[in-house]
Amino acid sequence: MMNKFLAITFLAAVVALTSCSDVKRTPGSIYMPDMAYSRAYETYADHSNLTEKGINYNNMPVAGTIARGHDMPFPIAKDKVGDTVNYVASKAVPNPIDSLSKKEADEAERLYLINCGICHGAKLNGNGPLYKDGNGPYPAKPATLVGDVKYESMPAGQMFYSVQYGKNLMGSYASQLSRHQRWMIIRYIKDKQAAAKKG
Repeated sequence: MMNKFLAITFLAAVVALTSCSDVKRTPGSIYMPDMAYSRAYETYADHSNLTEKGINYNNMPVAGTIARGHDMPFPIAKDKVGDTVNYVASKAVPNPIDSLSKKEADEAERLYLINCGICHGAKLNGNGPLYKDGNGPYPAKPATLVGDVKYESMPAGQMFYSVQYGKNLMGSYASQLSRHQRWMIIRYIKDKQAAAKKG
């Protein structure tokens, strides 16, 4: 009886030890080894020896793709000096932002006041601190965005062109504002223009 108990205990110990061992098992042949064993290379790691291994990797995004969270690029280039073909063509580019939530509208207003309000005024009337009814340091009156038919009827794409590349005395704001922020500000201006017409 004791021998049977020892034999069972010995077999159980052998099974327990072999099942917990680090022995690597081979699953046989793998149909797609590239999918089974990842070549997980870090983005900023040294990739200089990958071509020697037969791996084509150039650390560049695929041509024609857009990174997650980014807007479509503005499809119209800046006009050459003295030309207005692209400026006129920009009228056809729609604003990708249809509406702003309360939080987005507050952010768009903040961005407008920081970047645009100094010239165009907090009330979008062209009377910002730099102009101050002609008493400020800036001699030329900036555009009246609310209350002037020219700017109220200007399409969003043409406004974006002006903010992207600059127009007349206004410089480009492409380095200060992301593409999405520029579209947000234009949506904010268009909403203010619509509200002024109603009220």
